[in-house]
Amino acid sequence: MVIRYHIKPQAASKQTWLITAAFFLYTALMLYVTLFAWNYGASLNAGGPGGRNYNLTPLHSIYRILMFSPDWSSPIRILVGNVVLFMPFGFLLAFLWRRAKPWLSVMMCGAFFSLFIEITQFLFTYRVANVDDVILNTTGTAIGAACAITFKKKQGTKQTALTTKRHAG
Repeated sequence: MVIRYHIKPQAASKQTWLITAAFFLYTALMLYVTLFAWNYGASLNAGGPGGRNYNLTPLHSIYRILMFSPDWSSPIRILVGNVVLFMPFGFLLAFLWRRAKPWLSVMMCGAFFSLFIEITQFLFTYRVANVDDVILNTTGTAIGAACAITFKKKQGTKQTALTTKRHAG
């Protein structure tokens, strides 16, 4: 995976298989963590945990977390955590995407995957469904995709330089 231009076609398909396996493993782990693993961020009402809760106002909970958190680590853990959590999704999917410019397509897949998680949390768990999570998760997907695209471009530049050097010598 480190250097594509030195890899034989059989190894390249093995590389694609490994990235595909990592993507599906990551996706399964993400579903487990966001839907089953713990109930951090559960809906709280007067009687304690329970009930369905949601936020459909963009940036509302982000503002509240930034302004009213009891300490400085909570916004980092919650907001940055939501971004970082989806970066592998964008990175791995951008590597698997065959189109020349996958950034927008990968970002839309990340948005829909995040929306699926939020709707599922609302319908089947006692977690809060939040439009701000979709915004943060989509941002993470976009950052991951941008990293993968940059990496692929650098690898392509190295491959072109190596091919030029071989043909010149």
